[in-house]
Amino acid sequence: MRSMGRRQRQYVTGIDGLRTIAVLGVIIYHLLPNVLQGGYLGVPLFLLVSGYFVTYQIYRHLMTDGYFNLRRFYKRRFKRLYPVLIAMLVLTTAYITLFAHPLLHHIKATIITNLLWVYNWWEIRNGQSYFDQFGGASPFTHLWTLGVEAQFYVLWPLILIILFKIFKSKKWVSRIVLLLAILSAVEMGFLYDPANVNRVYYGTDTRAFSLLLGSWLGLTWPINRLRVNLIRSDRNLLNGIGIAAIIITVIGFFTLNGQNPATYRGGMFFYSVVGMALIAMILHPGSSMNRWLTNGFFTWVGKRSYGIYVYQYPVMVFYERVVHVGLHPVINSLIEIVIIAVVSELSYRLLEAPLARYDWTSLRQDIHDLRKISWQGGVKLAFGVIALGIALFGFGQPDHQPAKTTVQARIERNHQAAAQHNKQIAEGKDTSTTKPTKLAKEYNLTNAQVKQLQKVKVTAIGDSVMADAANSIQELMPQAYVDAKVGRQGTDTPAVIDQLKSQGHLNKVVVLNLGTNGAMTKDTIDQILSGIGSDRQVYWLTAHVPTKPWQQTVNRQIKTAAKKHKNVHVIDWYTESVNHSDWFADDNVHMDEQGNIHYTRMIAKAILNGNK
Repeated sequence: MRSMGRRQRQYVTGIDGLRTIAVLGVIIYHLLPNVLQGGYLGVPLFLLVSGYFVTYQIYRHLMTDGYFNLRRFYKRRFKRLYPVLIAMLVLTTAYITLFAHPLLHHIKATIITNLLWVYNWWEIRNGQSYFDQFGGASPFTHLWTLGVEAQFYVLWPLILIILFKIFKSKKWVSRIVLLLAILSAVEMGFLYDPANVNRVYYGTDTRAFSLLLGSWLGLTWPINRLRVNLIRSDRNLLNGIGIAAIIITVIGFFTLNGQNPATYRGGMFFYSVVGMALIAMILHPGSSMNRWLTNGFFTWVGKRSYGIYVYQYPVMVFYERVVHVGLHPVINSLIEIVIIAVVSELSYRLLEAPLARYDWTSLRQDIHDLRKISWQGGVKLAFGVIALGIALFGFGQPDHQPAKTTVQARIERNHQAAAQHNKQIAEGKDTSTTKPTKLAKEYNLTNAQVKQLQKVKVTAIGDSVMADAANSIQELMPQAYVDAKVGRQGTDTPAVIDQLKSQGHLNKVVVLNLGTNGAMTKDTIDQILSGIGSDRQVYWLTAHVPTKPWQQTVNRQIKTAAKKHKNVHVIDWYTESVNHSDWFADDNVHMDEQGNIHYTRMIAKAILNGNK
């Protein structure tokens, strides 16, 4: 760039703005995944920032001092990371011990692996999918990111120092770093398995490309070598690149579904490159991006972004265990954001800021002087000791697999029975019943209707709600082939439809129950209906998921699809059941035996009316 003067200051306030964008993306994704389905892309932004500043710091010291003080680096980094993490682990475990005892399962492994910064690898083998938004969400799932960052902090300085000792040239080291980033992205695409996203999503090696791209930028775009004064055309060019990068990032937040194969086959890498360009424009003193991303709100959030990220998920999980957020998702999301902000502010004022200034050499003397502590300090100390005691009690409990609930046992039993029934249908065996009168009374139908239903060939595709009702469906409609799976997402369904079609089990009448585990994109719905075909009649049940924010979105999507496709018919299970809590188990999503009968009757009546 044709310019004069170099930047002297090192703190770039616009990075707080970037951190704000990143953490808000992640939080809104967790709260309203149907609104911001790509909000998880905030994580690569955090990784890019970490990669840049760590590498820039190492490179600057190697060039100016000839060495890098590893001990000092590790001390500063872990002094920053540990207090908030430990506080979160203690407070969350204490809450679980008191109010959510089933979540104590795996608590020892969770705490130990987090303290050792290897929780992401434990999650790969034992954890739930990051995109499993329904079943038994863990308040610790999001901490995988800290494991990836901490491993980077430990290993990368050593690797970088070795690279400089071997190659001595920044040009060659930067090329190797860029190559490693590309190889990491290639590995993600190669190892991607839709049946096990955890390996590539949580893996340090498959997520390293964001950190490495930031590192490459730290070597090729060092902040102390960037010119301040630019001619107008160059300034406009930087601003244009920065604006384009923000727009593309926001588009990704709204469009890049975390269960789309393209996300892992280049999509996430592409958005990391875009994020890298955005960081470069923010860092350059000749650009206006830093100024545009600097304000009081961004500064406040940016300085507390670590605490906000750490505390957000426990707040959401615990809040949504006691509050049905489905009817008013936006209002409840705002309440959760306020709670997260309050908790994070308390953490920042009472823990992060004091410890950042604390002289640890005086720890022994301070312990000796506890008698002189103020009453405010005494209250804080007492609260901390009580919370720690409760957490240690929970930590010490025997690690038993939580007993299956009545619903879980019934779903498993009905799923197995449905599989056996499907096998009989596939083998051409007679599955009809000889008790139409009993069924007519049980389902409040006429004998003629029951006899008609005995002959109807139906394919039912769904998630755990459908699996729960499978026994009732096949009892009333013995020719029904039920393919239902716990945790099934809309994105899983096109492949299921293709398989059923190839096996000859996709009948002319198709019943769908999808949406319990999250909203679907328009493309996913189109793929589902295209796979079924316009020559089949589709009966789609609306979702009853009052505990999740996507309930209304899913139901709007189903009704919109019915207006667009003449062969799609809405079975409004939500409206029918919303005032009947007596039809549901404790989770208010899966039915009890009575609810299954009403659910199946609605399906049967809709099919009978459609066959008139």
